[in-house]
Amino acid sequence: MRIPCPYCGLRDLSEFLSLGESPGARPDPAAADAARRFFDYVYLRDNPAGRSEEYWYHASGCRSWLKLVRDSRTHAIESAVLARAAR
Repeated sequence: MRIPCPYCGLRDLSEFLSLGESPGARPDPAAADAARRFFDYVYLRDNPAGRSEEYWYHASGCRSWLKLVRDSRTHAIESAVLARAAR
C-alpha cells in the first residue's frame, strides 16, 4: 500500500505506523461509569469492512500524524490529511 503524505508525497506503507481507527470523542472522566467507558474507548474497536477513518504516523519521514479515509477491503485511500487539520 502507498500512502499520500501531504508533505512527502506518495510513500510506502513501511514508513508509517498505524494507530488504528479514529476513536471518536474521549469519555467524560467524571461520569459514573467512567471506567467502563474508558475501557471501551481504549480497547474495543468496530473493525469495519469498508470505509474507515484511521490515524497513521509517518515515522520514517516527516513525523506527522495523518488522518486517512480508506476502504479496509481494497486499501483504496480516499483522502489523507494532517491530523491537526482534520479537527
